[in-house]
Amino acid sequence: MKISFDLDETLFVNPAEVPTEPDLKFPYNKIYKDKLRKGAAELLKWINDFDTELWIYTTSNRTDRYIRGIFKHYGIRIDSIVNAVRHEKEVARGRANFPSKYPSVYRIDLHVDDEKSVYENGIAYGFRVYHITNDDTDWADNIRKELERIKRNQDS
Repeated sequence: MKISFDLDETLFVNPAEVPTEPDLKFPYNKIYKDKLRKGAAELLKWINDFDTELWIYTTSNRTDRYIRGIFKHYGIRIDSIVNAVRHEKEVARGRANFPSKYPSVYRIDLHVDDEKSVYENGIAYGFRVYHITNDDTDWADNIRKELERIKRNQDS
């Protein structure tokens, strides 16, 4: 089973709008400026232990090294990363009006994103999206439950 997460406004959030995890310790807090949504570290570690591949699927141009690095310092293993460069090369291939994310190409079972357009594309193109919002206080528990439901359906 595979789950992917968007970064900006999904896992990496503005601390003035959404509670965040404690800052990384010096000097890593100077290298990695992004703030991780509160509850994300625990959820992502749980996913690492849940026999589920953890992917990042982002439209940003952050490098694999940066993304793996920040999560490593939280004790989280990332199995694969699709950034804007990889998406364009492997998925969009210059096609106009193509979805900004297309997780089913990578056989991702659930994608988590804050963008309503990604959620709507999930409906239109047939991939599962958990639409996270800043006021969604139960997001981590809801994602756990959804992964458990998907796993039960795959096992039966």
